[in-house]
Amino acid sequence: MRATLRWAHSDLRAHRGEALFLVLATAGIVASLLLAAALFGYATNPWQRIFTQSRGAHVWIHTVRSADTGRLAELDGVESVAGPYPTESVTVSDRGTRAPAELRGTPARPEVGRPLLVSGHWLDPRDPDGVVLDSRFARALLAEPGDTLRLPGTARTLNVVGIADSAEPRYRPGEQPGLVWAPPSAVRDPGGRVIGLRLTDPDDTDYAVQRAVTVLGAGAVGEVSTWQQARAEAQGDNRLLGQVLGLFGLGSLVAAGLAVHGAIGTRIRGHLRDISVLKAIGFTPGQVVRVFLLQHVAYALFGAVAAAGVTEGLGRRVPGRLGDAVGVWQGLPDHTVALVAVPVAAVLFIGAVTGLAAWRAGRVPPVPVVRPAVAAGGTLTGVARRALGLRLPAALVLGWHTAFGRRRRSLAAVGRLALPLLLIVVAMSAWTTIDRFHSSPARMGLPAALTVRTDSGTADARTRALLDRAPGIAAVYPGVETAALVPGQNATIALRGLGTHRDPFPYALAEGRPASGPDEAVAGQGLLDLLDVRIGDWVRMTVGGQPQILHIVGRSIEPENAGRVISTSLDTLRANDPRLAPTLYRLRLRPGADPDRVAQALTAAGQGRLDVHRVADPADGLSPLRAVVAGLIAVLALIGLIELLTAIGGAVREGERDLLALKAIGLTPRQITAITVTATGCTALAAVVVAVGLGLPLARWLIDAQGRSSGIGAGIAQAPSAPVVLAFGAAAVLGAAALAALPAARAARRRLADTLGAAA
Repeated sequence: MRATLRWAHSDLRAHRGEALFLVLATAGIVASLLLAAALFGYATNPWQRIFTQSRGAHVWIHTVRSADTGRLAELDGVESVAGPYPTESVTVSDRGTRAPAELRGTPARPEVGRPLLVSGHWLDPRDPDGVVLDSRFARALLAEPGDTLRLPGTARTLNVVGIADSAEPRYRPGEQPGLVWAPPSAVRDPGGRVIGLRLTDPDDTDYAVQRAVTVLGAGAVGEVSTWQQARAEAQGDNRLLGQVLGLFGLGSLVAAGLAVHGAIGTRIRGHLRDISVLKAIGFTPGQVVRVFLLQHVAYALFGAVAAAGVTEGLGRRVPGRLGDAVGVWQGLPDHTVALVAVPVAAVLFIGAVTGLAAWRAGRVPPVPVVRPAVAAGGTLTGVARRALGLRLPAALVLGWHTAFGRRRRSLAAVGRLALPLLLIVVAMSAWTTIDRFHSSPARMGLPAALTVRTDSGTADARTRALLDRAPGIAAVYPGVETAALVPGQNATIALRGLGTHRDPFPYALAEGRPASGPDEAVAGQGLLDLLDVRIGDWVRMTVGGQPQILHIVGRSIEPENAGRVISTSLDTLRANDPRLAPTLYRLRLRPGADPDRVAQALTAAGQGRLDVHRVADPADGLSPLRAVVAGLIAVLALIGLIELLTAIGGAVREGERDLLALKAIGLTPRQITAITVTATGCTALAAVVVAVGLGLPLARWLIDAQGRSSGIGAGIAQAPSAPVVLAFGAAAVLGAAALAALPAARAARRRLADTLGAAA
């Protein structure tokens, strides 16, 4: 054991840099996997906890006032109901912020869908104007207990007495109004009612919705939301961040394992004589294997423990969503299991890969085998000999031959280096896609920057005149948006009519063609998946009891409503209802116009009649992904650096026995140095070509697959620009060559006696 430790210590002193990089790379990988576990827990647990504690309803159905909702409690599979509660659609403002809201008349604190108070108190019958806000809606308004909400266009005010958590669909500007619980007396002009159903079997949600709509009648149902939709919205971008971290963490772990395997294999080839001496003095094959195994497992263990300690101690202090995720994750029951299991699994994987490579050391014979003095990389190939005959620089030819002369070993070296470079290309593509949402929103399904919604009764001509006079607006597209029941009547989708046949809305199409004719429409990926239809199919839906049949001619990139949107022109919807008037306007701004300033100007000019807000950009929620991508690129660069150091060390050791022959044929130390530098550069160049050739299509497939699963749809993936790819490749190749220059120069200037000793 003492001899083993001395050998390991001497090897550590000789390879300090490589050991440090292994520790740092392992720490980065384990930290990525732990953060991925934290984000997955953060994405799922808060909503699930609220849903369980509040006895949340599995289905919420908005109906007309005259609907006979009492019959729903008698349906098979319905355990209990919440409501029905009268509702009123209003616009509220607080501290200059306006937002649509649903006033829900709640006579008593419900048992099903029971709001969980965060601050303040519940409704008091003695305060007819007191209301409780959903916590997410309160954050959007920057409201807190004691604030007074105003209803623009009226003299009414509401007093915020409490803030509560709810498992219902969250507030989304322009898509989902904020939820406000109020006494029934505060709901002065109820436009409908809402009822919640808690089911005995949540898996039968679709069937329960279908039966409820059948009982009530399609004309009585305005909108349906389910617990699956609310859960998916609550998880949102956090789950995507967790998937990205998990994917790159696992990929980095494989890359690190391969790098360790290559490093050990190269070191064994360079220490064959030393290993033979160890065996000659009494080391058994098992002891030799344990030297390498324990040494690299110790590196991995140190890095894993450091990552776990830093994540546990400092993770919650990271600003933004990552810090919040770690804080919530540390309070979950499976936190301790994940904190131990992830580092242990990483160390075991690296140990298994290390054992496979170290096993070769145990097979080294105890009597050193004299290696034949041949050209680096083996006997010169015909191509190399012809290149020398053409009087190409000998250093370049021999360097290329050294890199690719031994095909099996060369392919392994290129593959190990290409893997971290490939993952870097994928990370760069993710970064570019996020940037494209900000720099070219029209190409990513966001041609309009602002949405303007009008109060009921506001004349279209008056609103258009106001919008046409406003500065900074390039185009105005009038439209309507309403909920529609899908065929089978088990879910609702968003039916949108925007623009006219003469001035169509510029949807970003990924497939098909624009909707230009009567009854033609484009649909989001989420709707196509929900209805299991394709481009060219006809879809029948129900809007307020009236059928609407549309022909899907294209698929649009649709970031809103999880892609469950079908869009046509306002003229098409008016063909069924000539009295239909626009209730919203999408505004496309001139280049350079500030959306916030334009929105403020419109709000002031509208004198309380207009609700103006920015169109939500899904990339805003992915802003933490940039820091994650940067960190992953750093970890992958460390792994690539380890592999480069291994390749350089192997090239230098392989060249030691050829040094005498190279000097004998007249090569100078500078030319001999150029051989190793060229060999390293050629290996890096081949790895870059493989990484770019495979990484770009892989990145497109992964990003588009995520787009399809989220409902946005394929077609959002953006590859890095050609200059960026070329700069990445040049940096990798030139960096590898520069890294190889110093050790190659030292080896080329070694004394002849040292060279003879190394070749013996």
